[in-house]
Amino acid sequence: MAVIVVMAPGWELKLEAHVAKAMDRLADDIAADARRFAPVDTGHLRSSIRVHKIGPTSRRIHAHADYAAWVELGTRPHIIRPNSKKALHWPTARHPVKVVHHPGTRAQPYLRPALFLRRIL
Repeated sequence: MAVIVVMAPGWELKLEAHVAKAMDRLADDIAADARRFAPVDTGHLRSSIRVHKIGPTSRRIHAHADYAAWVELGTRPHIIRPNSKKALHWPTARHPVKVVHHPGTRAQPYLRPALFLRRIL
C-alpha cells in the first residue's frame, strides 16, 4: 500500500512565516541573554547588542561597541604607542609616557555563552 501526501498550494510560504517567527523569538532571547551576561562598566557594550534580520529566516546578533570582540575574546599582551603625539597620557597617569606595555586582558565571554545556552522552544 502506497501513501501519497499532497501539500496544499502555498505551504512553503506558511512554513517560512512560522520559521521566521521562531527565529525572531530565538534571536531576541539570545540577545537578551548576551546583554545579561555582558560585563558592565559604562553600559555601552550591553546597549550595543542588537539583532539584525539578514534574510527571511536568518538573524545575526551583533555587539556594535568598538571593543566588543576584545571583551569577548580577550587580548594578548601588547605595546601601545602614540599615533599622532609624542607621548601618551591619561587622567590617572603620573606623567606622559612614550610607550605602554599592556599585560593584555582576560576574555569575558557574553555572546558565546548566550548562544550555547540550552533553551526550550
